[in-house]
Amino acid sequence: MKDHSGLGLAALAAKTGYSRSSWERYLNGKQPVPRKAVEELAKVCGMDPTKLLVLHEVAERQPPEPAAEEAAAGTGAEGADADEHVDEPPGTRESGAPDSGARPSGRRRVPLRYALAGAIAAAAVAFAAGLLVAGGGDGGGGDGDTKPLTYGPGRTYDCDDTGRKDGAAYAGHSTTAEALIALNGNGPDVVEAQCLLKRHGFDPGEIDGLYGPSAKSAVQEFQKARKLVSDGIVGPDTWAELRR
Repeated sequence: MKDHSGLGLAALAAKTGYSRSSWERYLNGKQPVPRKAVEELAKVCGMDPTKLLVLHEVAERQPPEPAAEEAAAGTGAEGADADEHVDEPPGTRESGAPDSGARPSGRRRVPLRYALAGAIAAAAVAFAAGLLVAGGGDGGGGDGDTKPLTYGPGRTYDCDDTGRKDGAAYAGHSTTAEALIALNGNGPDVVEAQCLLKRHGFDPGEIDGLYGPSAKSAVQEFQKARKLVSDGIVGPDTWAELRR
């Protein structure tokens, strides 16, 4: 999401309440990410935070491994190296915490190998949540319907051809105004772009959430008509015209 937004670490620091060094640690898996930081990242990237917060919640539920507890309690040089440099936003450390170098009892570092197991489980839940959001209003099957919900050939979506908010056009699948979409991209942002292209009279092909050659060609024609750079990449300038 951060890469697609085009924002660097300095820009994230300027737009959120977290420092550049904090974002470097969060995005590189060096430190657990606070829920508030997840919400702020989604906000500045113009994305719905729901799926990210599901991922965050499930990851937080992962029980600590015994080895992780032992590593956190280590007193040798190796244990100290593995447990140092924990950054917290201002005001989060308890005022009564002892100044002995030990971390407050409510916080601990979990080695990457244990965090990965939780991340895999969290990703599965977040993926399922994403499918539920993507399938909203689709009128799919009941409990016995096990057909996987995916974006791509064979599955199409309806467009809201009348949706507008604050003067901007919406098709009911995404509210982004900045997400970057390039060839072979997929997801609700692609569905939104396809619907808006169709509304403006540019045929993107099937409304399937897959950014293929037909959709790219339609975007290029749309960009030419609006005197934009005709590169076939949907970015902020193209979204601005699509939302008109």
